[in-house]
Amino acid sequence: MEIKTIGVVGAGQMGNGIAQVAAYSGFRVVMSDIADSFVQKGLTTISKNLDRMVKGKDPFPEKG
Repeated sequence: MEIKTIGVVGAGQMGNGIAQVAAYSGFRVVMSDIADSFVQKGLTTISKNLDRMVKGKDPFPEKG
């Protein structure tokens, strides 16, 4: 059995970090929270992190 999709419950600091690392590692990620606004905030945080990565400040340099 191969895992292709990961579900993350909670889009806060830990949840969005887990979702980002899982997506960065090639998994399809489904992130949920009790309100859509929390999911949107988590996605915004991930977007900002990815922007930093593009600018050369990769938080996962070992992935390279």
